[in-house]
Amino acid sequence: MSATAVHSLWTMGAAGPIGKIPTPHIEYAQLSPVLIILGAAMLGVLVEAFVPRRGRYYTQVFLAVVAIVSSFATVVALAAGGYGSTKAHIAAMGAVAVDGPALFLQGTILLASLVAIFTFAERRLDPEVHGNRTDSFAAQAAAVPGSEGEQEAVKAGFTTTEVFPLALFAIGGMLVFPAANDLLTLFVALEVFSLPLYLLCAVARRKRLMSQEAAVKYFLLGAFSSAFLLFGIALLYGYAGSVSYARIADVVDGTVQNVDPALADTMGNDALLLIGGAMILLGLLFKVGAVPFHMWTPDVYQGAPTPVTGFMAAATKVAAFGALLRLLYVVLPGLRWDWRPVMWAVAIITMLGGAIVAITQTDIKRMLAYSSIAHAGFILAGVIATTPEGISSVLFYLVTYSFVTIGAFAVVTLVRDAGGEATHLSKWAGLGRRSPLVAAVFAVFLLAFAGIPLTSGFSGKFAVFKAAADGGAGGLVVVGVISSAIAAFFYIRVIVLMFFSEPKADGPTVAVPSPLTMTTIAVGVAVTLVLGLAPQYFLDLAGQAGSFAR
Repeated sequence: MSATAVHSLWTMGAAGPIGKIPTPHIEYAQLSPVLIILGAAMLGVLVEAFVPRRGRYYTQVFLAVVAIVSSFATVVALAAGGYGSTKAHIAAMGAVAVDGPALFLQGTILLASLVAIFTFAERRLDPEVHGNRTDSFAAQAAAVPGSEGEQEAVKAGFTTTEVFPLALFAIGGMLVFPAANDLLTLFVALEVFSLPLYLLCAVARRKRLMSQEAAVKYFLLGAFSSAFLLFGIALLYGYAGSVSYARIADVVDGTVQNVDPALADTMGNDALLLIGGAMILLGLLFKVGAVPFHMWTPDVYQGAPTPVTGFMAAATKVAAFGALLRLLYVVLPGLRWDWRPVMWAVAIITMLGGAIVAITQTDIKRMLAYSSIAHAGFILAGVIATTPEGISSVLFYLVTYSFVTIGAFAVVTLVRDAGGEATHLSKWAGLGRRSPLVAAVFAVFLLAFAGIPLTSGFSGKFAVFKAAADGGAGGLVVVGVISSAIAAFFYIRVIVLMFFSEPKADGPTVAVPSPLTMTTIAVGVAVTLVLGLAPQYFLDLAGQAGSFAR
């Protein structure tokens, strides 16, 4: 085509009146929980650049705690203002939902993150090195393990305080993930919380090579899952001509009007819908650690610094299940007959696979990793119920699970030998005689994981299984009860090991933590017992928060 022709086309295109581009309408007050966290994360980056090294640790801890508390206060204010019920709507030009499930899950993520940040800040468990207190993170993350640079950093008393802004960025992404109301926002939120987690997994002070290996595995498999998710988004966009949840749901139901002629040919193509939906589901099931997308979980949980493992195990599950619920209940309810059989199969192999493989584990962190896979299966039973009770039971279970998990990993950080944390199960023999209080607290968390009555784990499992049975998934409940019985074996085995075995002469010691870790463990025990003995108020709260804005 000649230059004059191109020029004439351009002038013709420009000759018509260009309408004003509308300014985006953003409800900043309703997005404030996310904005506070991301703003604090950016401030944290500036702290790393401008605050002298001596003052960074205290500045970062203070900034992180204030940001999380402020963000939680705005979530409570929004819920009190009716945004969880009567005023629930879609904000930010259709990108983010402000409704009951979103606010409930954001509150859960923030509370879990707050107690997890206390374990990040713990500096009394390891002995002092060259007169400097140390935490769970490498002295200088960029130094090669075992190199002169690392030894000099340790001698100088450096600490990796960047973990606090990284954690805040991850929390910010997690807050958006369950509230995302279009597929692109979902993908951006996924990357915003995944990338900091890949880094956090790699910065353990002890066993650094293992930690870096865990991070590389997590990164590579996470990139796979992100690619599947993105491919699914592309196919669903091709099917519906939009990335908005409501629009896709309308096209699936056949209630959409005014079809764009360019999209009319692909809109009826169910292959795009089924394959696209399956790929997005695969990306989310990877994040919740469901079988067969669980391969990363045991290695990453074992290799990552234990405070990061606790944070990741709790908060990521809450965010991912929130996104999964919104996808299945808001976008694909018209495909229920297609996705329910698949989710049945995934839930069954996840419950049984997690429980059976956990029996063979000899490392406490790997055992808790497989336990978390089994719990993902139990939560999926509630997701499959496809009733309002299903939503509220999943919300309640996520609260109970997250605090027990963070508490359990906080206890794991206390049991130490010369090489750092003593995670091999044989080292825990006789712990109940050496340190009865720590063993008793860990026993409470294990009983909650097993779903023994009078703990939060029992209330959560009962709610989820009841919802599944009422939703016509009785067979799933039977498998769930069998899996719980199998899982109870390895939880009780650890309790027997701690209280009824002779302690070894060269056994590990129990470090005395600072008030930070004590608070984390105390909150975990309190939530476990309160939600076990008097769960009704919280069940009602989850019930009120159980309706999605469409």
